[in-house]
Amino acid sequence: MSDVNFILYDSEQKIQAENNESVKDTVNMNSVKESSIEMLSAENQEVTNKELVKETPLKDDANNTQKKSPTGDKQVKGNIKKEKLEEENLKNENEKLKGQKIQDYGQATLEDNGKNHKIHLLSIIGEIEGHECLSQNAKTTKYEHVLPQLATIEDDTETDGLLILINTVGGDVSCGLALAEMIASLSKPTVSLVIGDSHSIGVPLAVATNYSFIVPTGTMIVHPVRMSGMVIGAPQTYDYFKLIQDRIVGFVSSHSKIKKEKLEQLMLNTGMLSKDLGTILVGDEAVAEGIINEVGGIKQAIEKLHQMIEEKNSNR
Repeated sequence: MSDVNFILYDSEQKIQAENNESVKDTVNMNSVKESSIEMLSAENQEVTNKELVKETPLKDDANNTQKKSPTGDKQVKGNIKKEKLEEENLKNENEKLKGQKIQDYGQATLEDNGKNHKIHLLSIIGEIEGHECLSQNAKTTKYEHVLPQLATIEDDTETDGLLILINTVGGDVSCGLALAEMIASLSKPTVSLVIGDSHSIGVPLAVATNYSFIVPTGTMIVHPVRMSGMVIGAPQTYDYFKLIQDRIVGFVSSHSKIKKEKLEQLMLNTGMLSKDLGTILVGDEAVAEGIINEVGGIKQAIEKLHQMIEEKNSNR
């Protein structure tokens, strides 16, 4: 019996010990759970504190920005002044470029008008310089400068029209006729104004535009083709002269109201020039013969060009 009791007692102790261990494990698990909950709470609190810290500087920055607004206003005003200064410098630089362009090529852009039309002004003055360079003392219009400019005018979508001022004694026939053909082929509205002389090859240049003016005292000389240098006294030479003259007569008659026969008659007139053949037409006479459209000045020429530009824009 004693052995049995001992065994039972020992078993009871083991069972009690196991129960104690189970209780301890349960307590430990509860402790771990509580510790985990405390750690999560601590982490959440820390995150919340960080967010509060982040928000606080933003509010402070907003307050500081409001407090520093006078300095910001000064900076804005400074930027505005700087922009205005840059605009003035750019405007002055453009004015210098315009002045240089007028001085070098006799060209300018007319755009400060109430109609918002951009007009290119081209002047043809002195003698038309062609394949040979003329004297440095002579006023000339170099056709190699004008041809690229005419191409630029045609290609420029912002340019609305072309105004040509003419005061020329003539010059190279081939190059002058090339300029006239180039002007006549432009799609932009074109107006010419003879303000002094438009002699010789200057006649095709004057009629190459869509509309032409001549001042009351302006003159045009119509005469046969001349040639400088060596001339071979052969029938072929005179045939070549006739070919060049036919080119000029054909161009003028097709771009004006004068008939070809009448123009040839004026060219071969012997009763006006003492040492040459030809006819001098002054102001109204050029209009009466049908070479020029109208007598007028710069005011009429610009008004007519604006009118033509508006008509073209309305037909689009």
